[in-house]
Amino acid sequence: MYNEILDRKILLIDDEIELLKLVETVLKKEGFRRIVKASNGTEGVKLCKIEKPDIVVLDVMMPGMDGFETCKKIREFSFIPILFLSAKSDDIDKIVALGMGADDYVTKPFSPKEVAYRIKAHLRRNIYIKNEIYNKEEKIVKFGEVTINFTKGEVIKKGQHITFTPKEYSLLSYMCKNSNRILSKQMLCDEVWGDDFNGYDNTIMVHIRRLREKIEEDPSNPKHILTVKGLGYKLNTELS
Repeated sequence: MYNEILDRKILLIDDEIELLKLVETVLKKEGFRRIVKASNGTEGVKLCKIEKPDIVVLDVMMPGMDGFETCKKIREFSFIPILFLSAKSDDIDKIVALGMGADDYVTKPFSPKEVAYRIKAHLRRNIYIKNEIYNKEEKIVKFGEVTINFTKGEVIKKGQHITFTPKEYSLLSYMCKNSNRILSKQMLCDEVWGDDFNGYDNTIMVHIRRLREKIEEDPSNPKHILTVKGLGYKLNTELS
């Protein structure tokens, strides 16, 4: 899997040219071979369509089209992992980024090596999920109006395909495999983000909300993705 990770294509989008060069240098030292760069959001969106990268590393504060708008544009046609780099450390900015479809958020100043390791973690998890899904016998989970085909990696609601970011799909998959069980935030964080829960409370809440918006008939009154106060969350598949 290691070579498979290093063969993945990375798109870096940042208006700070020196920072782009620094991150690129560190990624190459880590063994990545396919790196594409853009110095603004407009160029980044165009390159994303042309190059079809496996992950995007995106700066928030850019002139013209900022990182939030760039993320929004990319999410119109792609659900690859997006990792934000930002000088803004406020929780509200992280929530906005995650709400727009980002998968990770790193604040400046940061260690370029940390960014490289985070990229590896996202790529490794995506490869693992795809291999796990496609190497198994067909498994279908149905609840309410939703059908999930783990062999094809498809989620269908009322006959319509629903698109998910890799993190959303990973979270939904884990909850399906442990349906009707209470899952603590620590358990979700360990499995989906591969990290300690500390600092991930808002991140988990944002992703749960996004799942409800896509799965539930009434996201404000969920019947399947339930909050168990003080304990965590539960996917109720017994209710038809």
